[in-house]
Amino acid sequence: MNRKYIFLFLVMALMTLIAGYAAYQWGMQQEMDMSSSSSESMAGNAKTTEDPSSWGIAEGEKATRRHIDAGIKAGDIDPVTGQKILFYQDPMVPGNKFETPGKSPYMDMMLVPVYKGSAGGESATDEPGVSINSRLQQNIGIRTALVTKQDIATQVTAVGAIAWNEREEVNVQARALGYVEKLFVKATLEQVNKGQPLLAIYVPDWVAVQEEFLALNNMQGEGLDELIAASIARMRQVGMSEAQIRQVKSTGRLQTQLIITAPIDGVITELVAREGMTISTGSTLMRINGLDPVWANAEVPESQIALLNPGDPITASSPAFPGKQFKGQIQRLLPEVNPITRTLKARVVLDNPQGELAPGMFVNMQLAGKQINDALMVPTEALIRTGKRTLIMLALDNGSFRPVEVITGRVTDDKTQIQQGLQEGERVVVSGQFLVDSEASLRGVEARLSDDNTSKVDDHSMSEMTMETHQTEAQIEAINGQILTLTHPDIPSLEWPGMTMDFELSSSFNPDELTVGEQIEIAFRLEKGAAPLIVELQPRSADLEMVMESHQTQAKIEAIDGQILTLTHPDIPSLNWPGMTMDFELSSSLDPDGLKVGEQIAIEFRLEKGSAPKIIDLQPLSAETEMEGAK
Repeated sequence: MNRKYIFLFLVMALMTLIAGYAAYQWGMQQEMDMSSSSSESMAGNAKTTEDPSSWGIAEGEKATRRHIDAGIKAGDIDPVTGQKILFYQDPMVPGNKFETPGKSPYMDMMLVPVYKGSAGGESATDEPGVSINSRLQQNIGIRTALVTKQDIATQVTAVGAIAWNEREEVNVQARALGYVEKLFVKATLEQVNKGQPLLAIYVPDWVAVQEEFLALNNMQGEGLDELIAASIARMRQVGMSEAQIRQVKSTGRLQTQLIITAPIDGVITELVAREGMTISTGSTLMRINGLDPVWANAEVPESQIALLNPGDPITASSPAFPGKQFKGQIQRLLPEVNPITRTLKARVVLDNPQGELAPGMFVNMQLAGKQINDALMVPTEALIRTGKRTLIMLALDNGSFRPVEVITGRVTDDKTQIQQGLQEGERVVVSGQFLVDSEASLRGVEARLSDDNTSKVDDHSMSEMTMETHQTEAQIEAINGQILTLTHPDIPSLEWPGMTMDFELSSSFNPDELTVGEQIEIAFRLEKGAAPLIVELQPRSADLEMVMESHQTQAKIEAIDGQILTLTHPDIPSLNWPGMTMDFELSSSLDPDGLKVGEQIAIEFRLEKGSAPKIIDLQPLSAETEMEGAK
């Protein structure tokens, strides 16, 4: 009986275990199905929310081909990204925008789409910019700073030399024929005080008129006053001063020696008179120059001249008198620039009551310039100078960045004034901005001046550009209706390198009259959103066809002057040229910075009408190739 119960108990326990295991397996299967379904759902969502900001050019071209097949254009929503397509552009020439997908009119490649909210597209506020996630910003060390307003007290620092004040110069001259009997000052650069005797002279004519005056003055009788007055007038006429005449009248004696005194305080800068020498009327005896005030010629950089005005106060110091300052003001900005130092002289008048400053001394001057109130200031390190313009990377509220072209003003300490392009309170990038600018260039985000009239100016500039015509020579590679595929050389007016691209024929031209391989001359203008339009076309002469033909040679670099290379080359049989040294011009697509004088190179060039032959390809020669060329 007990065995029967035990057996039943074991059977029930076994069935319970089997049921529990089955339930466990069913639960695991359900969980796996749910995970698989969730993964598929997430994959589907990821597929529909693909971020185009991570695309390269290849992915962009692939998307454009997909849009062509699906009939999608600008303004539509891309089903793969779920984002609105703003426009299409050539990533190598990002200036123009196109409404429909297709092949680039500039390069042998497809256009790529630009989406709203993506890098290079528009944000939620319709501002173009470059989006960089916060982690990457931290990794590349992006820092920002606010645009602030502050007053700028501009100050110009200059050095200069003390000079004689020419307005304090006095000439001591002889007023009559005579002789120098005694000289009290016998060397130049001696200091004299006003009224100090300088020299004693004997003038025969003065003695005669004095004798006449004394004789009349000692006579008694009526009617002598008029004679005495006439005698005094004759003393004045022969050159005697009022002080000398008073001396004769007061003493009543003949003054055979007349003393000439210093008219001002100063220094004898020129001494001509010597004891015993004969002096003639009008001859210079000596020159005296005052020392209070003195002149200082400040050397001011020409870029800072606009900060200064005549009458501005200045403070000067000299190493000869440490701690002492001399006050003065700018008298005049002299109209002459030193061609070597590019400085302009500012004539400064300095007070020198003690006569401490002497001509030739160097002084350091602080010239107070104009003060600018409420100037917009940014850290100087935020500026990106390209040579043609100055850019700043502006940090937008949505976390993206866009380049802004600015016009700079004064520089003070570590900040620079912004005259146009920014507003107070905006935030600019001060570290890592070159990486952001490179990304913006690749994405085709254009820099612009941040003002309300920007879009109007850009539209006007674009309309002017489309009306301007450009000329080039070209070879026809293909004809497809009114579309010509042409190979053209560099076009300097557009800064285009030589390339193969599509042009559209004007309706006045018949493409049936053209043949593939034909050399032509064209005049064209750029069309917004379309291929360049050919408005003039004519076949080229045989001479011009020869210009397009390229030739190859090896050469040695003798000199480098910008894009001009002076090369020594061997005979060139294709042109019947003997070996010689001559100038070649580098194509704009080639950089001369990597070249050096004496280097052996292999070049491909073509003749240019009216200019030096143009190098269109260049390769350095290896040592083995150089040896073979030498053989």
